[in-house]
Amino acid sequence: MLYTIAIVLVVLWVLGLVTSNMLSGFVHLLLVIAIVVIVINIIRGRKLL
Repeated sequence: MLYTIAIVLVVLWVLGLVTSNMLSGFVHLLLVIAIVVIVINIIRGRKLL
């Protein structure tokens, strides 16, 4: 579940970079959250897929 959320956040970040709208700061915050979720999963030893 967390991995799916992380993927969605990364996709939103990429879309934000492509469209370069005014919410770019928010989109970068979503990217940071996605990376944190992935790192937590790696530390806990869960499989990513």
